[in-house]
Amino acid sequence: MFSKACEYGIKASIYIALSSYDGNRVSLKEIAKEIDSPEAFTAKILQALVRDQIINSVKGAYGGFEIPKEAISSIKLSQIVNSIDGDSIYHGCGLGLNVCDENHPCPVHDQFATIRNELKRMLESTNLEQLALDIKSGASFLKI
Repeated sequence: MFSKACEYGIKASIYIALSSYDGNRVSLKEIAKEIDSPEAFTAKILQALVRDQIINSVKGAYGGFEIPKEAISSIKLSQIVNSIDGDSIYHGCGLGLNVCDENHPCPVHDQFATIRNELKRMLESTNLEQLALDIKSGASFLKI
């Protein structure tokens, strides 16, 4: 459903949020290890998230990546997905056909539209704080 880069971006954002709650910045190396992603690939993903002001990058000996605590609750999953994959998940045919719309629907057009709309609702209503707190409480997990 999401690209591999987007999956890593979501995992990295959650991990950074968890560390930021504890007042810590995390290094590229630490993030890549935690989400089981190659460092160079992780760096490109983090650059996109920094560019779109989802995470902060601090340079220097005590630098790393962080999210201000007060911002964690306002970052929606949809922002992370848009930063990495754009909005293509909300468009296009469920079967990958070039021509699929209301006038020329594919066999799964209506069912896929329903699923796509529900996915959009979930991404726009779920924030990093919810995900981080679920992990912190043990209600869900981020380990691979």
